[in-house]
Amino acid sequence: MTRKPVTELRRGWTTGACATAATKAALFGLWGGGVPDGVQITLPKGETPHFAVAQSDTGHGSVTVGITKDAGDDPDVTHGALIVVTVRMSDGGITFRAGDGVGTVTKAGLPIGVGEPAINPIPRQMMQDVVHAMAAQFGQAPDVEITVSVPGGQALAEKTWNPRLGIKGGLSILGTTGIVRPFSCAAWIASIHRGIDVARADGQTHVAGCTGATSERVVQSLYTLPDHAMLDMGDFAGGMIKYLRRNPVARLTIGGGIGKLTKLAQGAVDLHSGRSQVDFKMLADWSGDTRLKTANTALQAYEIAGETLATLIANRAATQARKMFGDGHAPDVLNIVMIDRAGNIIAKADA
Repeated sequence: MTRKPVTELRRGWTTGACATAATKAALFGLWGGGVPDGVQITLPKGETPHFAVAQSDTGHGSVTVGITKDAGDDPDVTHGALIVVTVRMSDGGITFRAGDGVGTVTKAGLPIGVGEPAINPIPRQMMQDVVHAMAAQFGQAPDVEITVSVPGGQALAEKTWNPRLGIKGGLSILGTTGIVRPFSCAAWIASIHRGIDVARADGQTHVAGCTGATSERVVQSLYTLPDHAMLDMGDFAGGMIKYLRRNPVARLTIGGGIGKLTKLAQGAVDLHSGRSQVDFKMLADWSGDTRLKTANTALQAYEIAGETLATLIANRAATQARKMFGDGHAPDVLNIVMIDRAGNIIAKADA
């Protein structure tokens, strides 16, 4: 089977990976006697990329290192930005600070608490792992303050959804794998088409399109589907369904988190955060719960309203997906599987 884009695109590195590399280089300066020209880090899935140090500065009790982000062929707003980390010894434990251009969380519903610097959990863990490894290497206590900055980040953040999400003052330090996989709409949709072709040619009557790796794992396990029945749908629910209208299968499952499936339920065909948004007033109208009007994210809405809301959204997503088939060949069975961040199923629906 093939699930790669038709045109091979160059991948890049997340802001979280760059911050981790900068942290490691700065710790060499703090504990090892000097900042190296470059460092190698280990990403969550075992990749070991090398990062060149773009700038460094040693102050009184602190070391600062900057690494230039390379997003590969992805049209990332932070491509070419300098990711800067300053490390200094602290009184105890590992603490994170938001420097210039890195935002602070001001609203609930995000994976980082209110008042915290907008450095997501996986990048935090990557940096913590580096601190512990380097401390052991140099015989130091792993008590470090890490300040992450992105010069110009506040202006760049205005081009993202951060302000609407309540992340004030700059960008988020993101990444779950450390890798930026190039985003090409045409190439990605073409890969979905090829996946459908392969599944049909093999006689598969049940295919599944999922928004990400976690939902794919859950759905594949739930229905015991082979790899070539799994379509790397990403945000392109509309593109997948459009092709299935002309190239039908008997059963379609769509899996994803509550945020993207809410957008599908509300009629979006492209679930990317830059091209569709959750309508919280609509959620409040559907559920009769006026508290949802002021929710910051779909996850927060779920935390407010619970399982009833998840089931309501799943049912509407199933109905909306079937409606998208129009006069085309709709599947006999259409399932929605909704998961939380940990991969637990929180709602299922059929249409």
